Amino acid sequence: MAPHSISSSASEKAELRRAALLRRDALDPEARRSGALAVAEWAMAVAGLSDAALVGAFWPIRSEVDPRPLIERLFARGQRVALPKVTPDGLLFREWRAGEALVPGAFGLSEPRDDLPALDPTALIVPLAAFDRRGHRVGYGRGYYDRAIARLSRLGPVLTIGIAFSAQEIARVPSEPHDRPLDHVVTEAGPVSLIEA
Repeated sequence: MAPHSISSSASEKAELRRAALLRRDALDPEARRSGALAVAEWAMAVAGLSDAALVGAFWPIRSEVDPRPLIERLFARGQRVALPKVTPDGLLFREWRAGEALVPGAFGLSEPRDDLPALDPTALIVPLAAFDRRGHRVGYGRGYYDRAIARLSRLGPVLTIGIAFSAQEIARVPSEPHDRPLDHVVTEAGPVSLIEA
């Protein structure tokens, strides 16, 4: 792909991101709370998630779907959870246990302590700004999850589940060479039927 095409795609993604985040921000707080509970229930039923001994999740910021109800259900099912830390080399995942304190990280994130060992999850709960029915996502523009998915996939299969509100769906995400489509997308309305690209 020509450099100007990549630049054009990036600027289109920036506009799609802005519009989707405005829609997400406009959701009623109660709708976000109830939506997070529904997402947790639907996500727990995703095929293959119960097979993952270690699931990479995230701590919510701004108006994201809150993954904590899902994390609580993973713990209740006996699964371990790792949270990401942003580093110059990309995302590192460290195990987090219920009740452990998190530390402030880059971009307003809450992250596990630096003294915990880095681990490699075999399933990832992925945040996003927008998504389409091909499983493509618009993230926050820095490519951390695309690189993490690529790195973890070199170690073996990694199940990827994007969670979002249905208001974040768009017709088509412009693809770039580094983009990694998700295996599943789950919203408060249930699993999204993904189509082949």
